[in-house]
Amino acid sequence: MFCHRTQEFLAQKGIAFENRDVTKDPQVLEELQKLGYATTPVILIDDEIVVGFDQRKLERLLGIA
Repeated sequence: MFCHRTQEFLAQKGIAFENRDVTKDPQVLEELQKLGYATTPVILIDDEIVVGFDQRKLERLLGIA
């Protein structure tokens, strides 16, 4: 659910993103686990990681607050 909210939010703001689905790509799941995360979404913006849908943090990191 949070993945869909994040995708909708980014699309509404006209922000391009890469969707990497852990259910369809085992390598993506492995990368996520190596980072120490077991939930999605995990959003990487520059060097910052956002776990889950955190609109305020996304807006701040993207400079759209």
